[in-house]
Amino acid sequence: MNQESNSNLQSAKSHETAPEQEPISPRKAVVVLALVLLIFGIFAAVGILRRIHAESALSQQTNENAAPTVTVAPAQAGAPVDNLVLPGNVTAFTDAPIYARTDGYLLHWYFDIGAKVKKGDLLAVIDTPELDKQVAQAQADLVTAQTNAGNAKVQADRYTGLVKSDAVSQFDTDTYTTQAASTASAVKSAQANLQRLLEMQSFEKVYAPFDGVVTARAVDTGQLISQGASSELFHMQAITTLRVYTNVPELYSQGLKRGMKIDLTYPEHPGTTFEGTLVRTADAIDPTSRTLLTEIDVENRGGELLPGSLAQVHLKALATGPTFIVPAAALIFRREGMQVSTVVDSDKGTVAHLVSVVIGVDDGANVQIVSGLGPNDRVIQDPPDSLIEGEKVTVEKPGNSPSTAGGL
Repeated sequence: MNQESNSNLQSAKSHETAPEQEPISPRKAVVVLALVLLIFGIFAAVGILRRIHAESALSQQTNENAAPTVTVAPAQAGAPVDNLVLPGNVTAFTDAPIYARTDGYLLHWYFDIGAKVKKGDLLAVIDTPELDKQVAQAQADLVTAQTNAGNAKVQADRYTGLVKSDAVSQFDTDTYTTQAASTASAVKSAQANLQRLLEMQSFEKVYAPFDGVVTARAVDTGQLISQGASSELFHMQAITTLRVYTNVPELYSQGLKRGMKIDLTYPEHPGTTFEGTLVRTADAIDPTSRTLLTEIDVENRGGELLPGSLAQVHLKALATGPTFIVPAAALIFRREGMQVSTVVDSDKGTVAHLVSVVIGVDDGANVQIVSGLGPNDRVIQDPPDSLIEGEKVTVEKPGNSPSTAGGL
């Protein structure tokens, strides 16, 4: 009993001496919650900032990698041009295919390729039996019409004389007069038809239309001939004088004068120069090629030159300012005209700059630029088709890896 009472007594004392816990006030709870939210907000903001920075860096790197890599070279100064050499197409002065104007069979031909013929020479004869029968029929029809017309005229004249004495009626007189006029018209119709057939019959013989050379024969004896342009009989060219056509760049077009003498050379005649005369120009610049079409006539009475060959036309060029040579691949064809792309340094780095140019001589591999470039310009040698003004580019230095730094 004593032990139990002591235990109870000690328990009561312990309850009396233990301090009471105070409840947390609402203000402290709000402060703690705010601190927790602030810490979470700081962590979230740091994560978002890191993500934004990573996206910005990725975008910048993507843009740098997307910049096209180009090769540039300084514009090379071209030599002064005083003698312009251009290709020229040599053609015959007159060139004509010979066709048939009637149907039939080829009876005989008289000239083969390479034959020199004069105007009016008989080239071939076409056998046209059906047409010959039509001509005979038309001649018979004409005789019949003339006989009927003569008889009708006699009757009309007779009735015209008798009607004055009232021996015949006016009605019968008018009938025979009308019949005479009708048969006279029938005679004219028969004459026209006969003349048409005779002209068709005259085409049985094929004649040379001008002095020249037979360059092709596409028919042989016994071959069926059809009129029209579906089947060529012969081909003729007049070669005593040849025409040479060449396209002169717009820059040098003002130096061309009709009547001026121009030297011509031919690969098949090395070391020989032929003299031609500028006879005419197109008087208009071709908007596609920016050239002026010219015709040069050259005498060929000896037959040394052949139509269809290629000539070199030597023109005396007008003095021009400084010129530059660029590869043909550097040219850009846009609706703005002929352009080349250069590189310039800007606050964004090295960017493309498109300039309009005027070209001179074009030999296929290289092009002469007579206007638009300067000696300090750096020209992109092979620009991509999608290149635009102000686009950032990556300049590839020879022997080094690509770099976006400005300059070469």
